[in-house]
Amino acid sequence: MGKTLTLYTRKGCPLCEELAAEACALLAGTGHALVPVDVDADPELKAEYGWEVPLLFDGDTEICRHQLNLPAFQEWLRFNP
Repeated sequence: MGKTLTLYTRKGCPLCEELAAEACALLAGTGHALVPVDVDADPELKAEYGWEVPLLFDGDTEICRHQLNLPAFQEWLRFNP
């Protein structure tokens, strides 16, 4: 069974949309899922991440910040087949 990655995002953020599209394409067929979380909908997340979105996490582990870090994402996929 695949893992669920969390994408911290906000509405109207082009970088967030780009990272979501790239991550979804790379996750296709892997059994892993991507769940977007709008930081503006949660005051704690907004305070913690502010304008640092997009952020891609596996649990508490950050994979990417602001844009897709392809080597980091590929390494994550290698360890999470």
